[in-house]
Amino acid sequence: MISFEYLTPKSLKEAQADLNKHGTDAKVIAGGTALVIMMKQRLVRPACLISLRSVRGINEIALKDGGLRLGGLATHREVETSVLVRRRWPLLAETYRHVATVRVRNMATVGGGLAHADPNQDPPPSLMVLGARIKASSVSGTREIPIDEFFTDYYETSLRPEEIITEVFVPNPAANSGAAFLKFLPRSADDYATVSAAAVLTMDRSKKTFADARIALGSVGTTPIRAREAEALLVGQPVKAEALREAAEKAKQLVDPVSDFRGSAAYKKEMAGVFVRRALEKALDNLEEKTRASKSRQTSKRRKK
Repeated sequence: MISFEYLTPKSLKEAQADLNKHGTDAKVIAGGTALVIMMKQRLVRPACLISLRSVRGINEIALKDGGLRLGGLATHREVETSVLVRRRWPLLAETYRHVATVRVRNMATVGGGLAHADPNQDPPPSLMVLGARIKASSVSGTREIPIDEFFTDYYETSLRPEEIITEVFVPNPAANSGAAFLKFLPRSADDYATVSAAAVLTMDRSKKTFADARIALGSVGTTPIRAREAEALLVGQPVKAEALREAAEKAKQLVDPVSDFRGSAAYKKEMAGVFVRRALEKALDNLEEKTRASKSRQTSKRRKK
């Protein structure tokens, strides 16, 4: 491995100053699960590494401003096992549970994974359908980036060289909504997916019509893909299986995968349609289960009165 300077700032302000000083010669490292491998392969050769491990205050998982705050240094495992996340945002807990192995999840951080921008990662599609926003900070200030605008190309983001991801904000789920995340693994549990899909379905008050739909996919393009044209086919439509199949077919047309050892481009394209349909069906099932559970609780309360 090449030689490099290693800095260990103790505060976010100090880390920002170090990054501003060294510019594009520096790389920020948190868990290091991706960066270290890339350095060993000589894909990146930073002259300086700025470790965030000693920086405090950006690893919390908490309620904030009507939503969920995921600190940039929160680990995948912490998101997966958080009681708050599992109760209020189960889609996130389920998604992060599917990332690689426990050993990786104990090290990989929320911010580091997003900054890495590998289009095969699991969390981005789920964060997309949940309407997440990324907070990036530097010596110049702080800005929020909608996650739909964050990934710009293969391993590239709209993050500026001097910026650090300090937080991911996830709004509260809509009422009458159900969500699901699915991935197809070609080999072992710690491999990237051949295709992954996340979906959120929201019903109107009658629960007979789709009021909103969100669909996103991973591993089938140079960036995670938000399937807006497929979503549009569902909004305002009656809740029927045929509508889900039509949306899945449209999503299949929106992806542009490449062939690799996980499958040919044609196979991945076909599987994208299959997994979008399954994710939509599971999201609908989860919503119906929530509705039944809510009715059961209400009945129980009335009986106690």
